[in-house]
Amino acid sequence: MGRGKIEIKRIENTTNRQVTYSKRRNGIFKKAQELTVLCDAKVSLIMFSSTGKFHEFISPNISTKTFFDLYQKTSRIDLWNSHYEKMQENYRRLKEINKKLRREIRQRMGEDLDDLNIKELQALEATMDSSLVAVRQRKYHVIKTQTDTHKKKVRNLEERHANLVLDLEAKLDHQDRIVENEGYYEPAIGLANGASNLYALHLNQNHQPNFLLHHGRRFESNDLRLA
Repeated sequence: MGRGKIEIKRIENTTNRQVTYSKRRNGIFKKAQELTVLCDAKVSLIMFSSTGKFHEFISPNISTKTFFDLYQKTSRIDLWNSHYEKMQENYRRLKEINKKLRREIRQRMGEDLDDLNIKELQALEATMDSSLVAVRQRKYHVIKTQTDTHKKKVRNLEERHANLVLDLEAKLDHQDRIVENEGYYEPAIGLANGASNLYALHLNQNHQPNFLLHHGRRFESNDLRLA
């Protein structure tokens, strides 16, 4: 038995509709390929499914641009004229906007003012005043932000200094309890250039204290400064 005749009407079932579209699309593309090979024809197919999916076939012996150029030449229909006119109109509009903006920039720099009347000059002055206020507000905001940041750094340094002093006092209290035959050693702290260095102070009986640094240089007691 042969296949029954299919009624040509919209397939209501979505799944069946998509399956039929896929099969028949492949069949049309196959026929287009056969026409290209057998007849040396130039074939172009553009298809959109009901879901908006795009499919295209173009003969290998011609590009899409060349195909549409050939179509325009043969049918005498300009496909790009309206699009080109819109592009030209948009270009003219943007060019005018650019010209206006450049003129405003020159006027804000004190140039190109000869053609302005009193109202335009007053409007320009008001605009400049508003801009100046905005710039000053931003400047003060930046200054305040930087000042707050530096104050925070100073507070952190002060806290570090206080902690170092407390640590030094604790170590001094501990070292005061250490007594040796010739005397005792007492730590001293030298603060220089923002850094802390711990040195040993050797006190001998009947002698003035002196400092021995890691560089081998000695400092008398009157040379000691605690910063």
